[in-house]
Amino acid sequence: MNASKSKIINPWQLKYLGFGFWKDSKDKTWEARPHQDSIKRLELKLKELTIRKWVNYFLIGSIKGVLTRIDAHLRTRLRMIIWKIWEVPSKRQWGLQKLGVNKDLARLTSYCGDRYYFVVTKTCVVRAISKDILTQRGLICL
Repeated sequence: MNASKSKIINPWQLKYLGFGFWKDSKDKTWEARPHQDSIKRLELKLKELTIRKWVNYFLIGSIKGVLTRIDAHLRTRLRMIIWKIWEVPSKRQWGLQKLGVNKDLARLTSYCGDRYYFVVTKTCVVRAISKDILTQRGLICL
């Protein structure tokens, strides 16, 4: 046992494996939650990873083509996620029709199966979930 780490304190002051403890007012039981120090450390790490100045590092190079390809790949991945969320053909047909694809083409596309990459790159899904639609929904291009 480590004497410097062992102590008797109240549970709300304890930090153990990144967790703190709080007392539930209804049940009067102690429950674990992420400690404030752990939350602050995570926020700082996210801030470092998402800093807006990272693109300026590559300013001297020819980065526009690379960022264009990354944007296209990201849009394809988002289309694949949307297609997977619409699990069944009827939901896929409904989603495509809601985005303006005619009924016959939506039905034909919705029964293409689970070839996700093929469906979202070679069919009407590209036109239905276009760059403009994703931009309206909040996707910011690099």
